[in-house]
Amino acid sequence: MDWGTELWDQYDIIEKHTQSGLELVEKYVKFVKERTEIEQNYAKQLRNLSKKYSLKRSGKDEPECRLSSYQSFLDILNETNDYAGQRELIAENMMMSICIDLTKYLQELKQERKTYLMEAKKAQQSLESTYKQLDSSKKRFEREWREAERAAQYAEKTDQDINATKADVEKAKQQAHMRAHIAEECKNDYAAQLQKFNKEQNQFYFNDMPLIFNKLQDLDEKRVRKLAQGYILFSDTEKHVMPIIGKCLEGITKAGTNVNERNDSMVVIEQNKSGFERPGDLEFEDYSQGINRASSDSSLGTPKGPMELLGKNRSKNFWIFSKRSKLSPSTLPPFSTPPAPSPANGPPSPKFGRDPLSYCLKEINKTVKPRISSFRTLRRSVSQQETSYCDRGLRPSSSRAAQEEVTTEIRGNLQRVAKGSRSE
Repeated sequence: MDWGTELWDQYDIIEKHTQSGLELVEKYVKFVKERTEIEQNYAKQLRNLSKKYSLKRSGKDEPECRLSSYQSFLDILNETNDYAGQRELIAENMMMSICIDLTKYLQELKQERKTYLMEAKKAQQSLESTYKQLDSSKKRFEREWREAERAAQYAEKTDQDINATKADVEKAKQQAHMRAHIAEECKNDYAAQLQKFNKEQNQFYFNDMPLIFNKLQDLDEKRVRKLAQGYILFSDTEKHVMPIIGKCLEGITKAGTNVNERNDSMVVIEQNKSGFERPGDLEFEDYSQGINRASSDSSLGTPKGPMELLGKNRSKNFWIFSKRSKLSPSTLPPFSTPPAPSPANGPPSPKFGRDPLSYCLKEINKTVKPRISSFRTLRRSVSQQETSYCDRGLRPSSSRAAQEEVTTEIRGNLQRVAKGSRSE
């Protein structure tokens, strides 16, 4: 079944239908263009989002960057950026394979349809022109035939009139004969025009218009087929990048599985441990025996209680537990290179390059701790000697020389211990 046979008299319907089909193609192209704009805006927003949360160059050296959770977050940002690239690729492919292609094809369809409609109008105008000629010849034949009848009636009436002369009768007969001849010529012309019109009409309805309608049908079917391909491309364009999008999503999943909370805890320990020993037990000081607390106990360099550890009521001298995270260069010995190996020090620790601060603190603690013990022993000896003097009943005024001698000796020992501690 074709339009030329079944819709031979539906020219207006066919013209309207083909125009509606072209408008549908234009509407679909507009729809895809808006979809590509959405994809491009989506990709742009994803890129801006990824850029917004990406670490700056100055922040890549922060301690938190070594944590697996931070590394995974950076991987997610990279995968998001790659995902945005795939959305841009979808928009670009849709624009190239659907919008541009269909727009070009639509122009060709419009031009072809215009040509067919012009052929139809031309054939219709030719048929109308032939019909006008037919109608004109028909009216002329009708008019001349009536004139011929009147001329014949007048000639017959003149011939029967007794008062008419022979010349009048001959003239009336000639006039009637001439009118009859003209009417016969008009009749033949009308018959010829009628035959011509019928031939053209058959050509118009059985050949020309069916052929044009069939061409319009083929054009419309090609349009529908091309539009269907555009529908399929709308899906295939996204399917082609789905494997890469799937890899991006797998990368995000992998970033989540790469997070290791235990390793992050170990990294925090390595980055923030101070290297100090926990404070030891406090010794009992018997004030009933007249012993005064030495003022030097407050400067041993270890926290004396939980309040100092938590940062409350801290001594100003014990700054290692304060909010300051950086040591003054003037208060620390240089540790850019490990100490030279010696029998006393032994080989340098392999952790020196990784955590030099903790290494130096440990080495200092190893040397200072024995000195502190010696210092405390001397203090106890001073207290014992003073107690022995008191037990023997020696008064300060009578044994002042002996006390000064002992005190001088003890102070010398203390100074030597202090100098040894500073030199270490």
